[in-house]
Amino acid sequence: MSFDGVFTHTMVSELTETLVTGRISKIHQPYENEIILVIRTKGKNHKLLLSAHPSYARVQLTEIAYANPGTPPNFVMMLRKFLEGAILEQIHQVDNDRVIHFTFTKRDELGDLQNIVLVVELMGRHSTIVLMNKENGKILDAIKHIGSSQNSYRSLLPGVDYINPPRQEQLNPFLKSKEKVFEILSKTSELNGKYLQSQFQGLGKDTAEELAFRLNERTNEKMFVWESFWSKLQAQTIPTLTITDKKEYFTPLPYISLVGTQTTFETLSQLLDIFYGGKAEKDRVKQQGGELIHKIENELKRNQNKVVKLKQTLADTELAENYRRDGELLTTFMAQVPKGAEFVELPNYYEEDRLLKIKLNPALTPNQNAQKYFQKYQKLKNAVKVVHTQIEQATQEIGYLESVLSQLEIAGPMDIEMIREELIQQGYVKKRSAKKQKSAKASKPEEFYSSDGSLILVGRNNLQNDQLTLKTAKKTDIWLHAKDIPGSHVIIKNPEPSDDTLLEAANLAAYYSKYRLSAQVPVDYVQVKHVHKPNGAKPGYVIYENQKTLYVTPDEKLVEQLKSK
Repeated sequence: MSFDGVFTHTMVSELTETLVTGRISKIHQPYENEIILVIRTKGKNHKLLLSAHPSYARVQLTEIAYANPGTPPNFVMMLRKFLEGAILEQIHQVDNDRVIHFTFTKRDELGDLQNIVLVVELMGRHSTIVLMNKENGKILDAIKHIGSSQNSYRSLLPGVDYINPPRQEQLNPFLKSKEKVFEILSKTSELNGKYLQSQFQGLGKDTAEELAFRLNERTNEKMFVWESFWSKLQAQTIPTLTITDKKEYFTPLPYISLVGTQTTFETLSQLLDIFYGGKAEKDRVKQQGGELIHKIENELKRNQNKVVKLKQTLADTELAENYRRDGELLTTFMAQVPKGAEFVELPNYYEEDRLLKIKLNPALTPNQNAQKYFQKYQKLKNAVKVVHTQIEQATQEIGYLESVLSQLEIAGPMDIEMIREELIQQGYVKKRSAKKQKSAKASKPEEFYSSDGSLILVGRNNLQNDQLTLKTAKKTDIWLHAKDIPGSHVIIKNPEPSDDTLLEAANLAAYYSKYRLSAQVPVDYVQVKHVHKPNGAKPGYVIYENQKTLYVTPDEKLVEQLKSK
């Protein structure tokens, strides 16, 4: 379901009950299009998320953790100036549209009470958040600045008058009289979702089709069905997540037109955390990590090409003895080598004097041709000494870069900066030159608990992996890692774990690896005392011995169960 006018109506009711009369204590802008207001009311802090994301625009309370950027954007600085310490007086939906006004009161520097409105417009790619002075209707600032050249209808710039979005001409279904509704429902021969959307304001496709489905089921009781639906929405919502074969839907009530697995939640906000949490997080990681992924993929390709060339050089070294042989034959039979010839046939005393055809450079003397072959021989012999080392170094580089890519695939937004710091340290990424930019705080490994209560720690980047295995873990703890595959270090904080705990930890190691979507992933396990880091090795790279191997199939549901414990 989309965040339509009907869902907006129910969310406004939920937020009003929880937040009105609360005071803003903190304001953050963790991402480009999203604001977090921490509002304290009834002795508890609530995180209100206002999102103007083009795909995931919404308003809700959230329990999801968000990173606070080191340098606050200009918009959040304006919000702090006008709203920190302000009291939330009212939350109002404009008609049945996807526009919400949050009205705050706060005393200015002179002690005068001023009314400030935070307008949230949930309009897909046109979504925005606007800070407005209620008295004069002037815009103080907007999360997205839109000039007249971009929008001829209105500008969203500081200092200009705020103009409401174009008004919908359809009727508000929450306010219209029974007579008017009856007239609308009766005058059509085909009562479907599109018709309802054309007549009533704020109906998303899913809500319109649900209403049409209910009305067509009981054609002789249309007004009873209509009033029953809207009264249920206003009396008490039943937040519902419906998973069908093709799609997931969030709805304020169980929609009988949707066939699938339905799960209900206590609040609409909890429902949205579940529905949007993973999707929005992946989108943020894609945006924030896109630059890093592109950089690492280029480095990976460069090293893979390097290995191919080095292996070709190694194959060429097998010709070294042939070059030495040709040089010796030219030296021995120099008198028989004509000047200016392109080829010469000489008896090869290494193969019973069989004639051997040797290529010549006609511009060189016979002696110079012989020396040329000796030079090629010596160059290839010298190359053998370093090529093996270069191949080993490039192969280790490939393994490291693949491990970073694997971590970026499973990283949350809060992990991206840690991975960036690691890549800066390793010289793959240049340090940002932003003023007063905070370095990423050292993050902690993720915690899980096995079915028998044993603590299992999982590193989410290479710096964490090193810290976890080499500093945090005891020598008697159990270390696990997907065998010969880029992935996370996993530690069982128990020297003698049960078989069930070993299998569960192995599942975590397989899930947090490059082969998380594969079946029968091999996972090595051994005590930490048998794990060592070679001098000069890349972050996350270790060697180990005395290991045993388990084979597991990564199970996302099991991972969630272990996390929830």
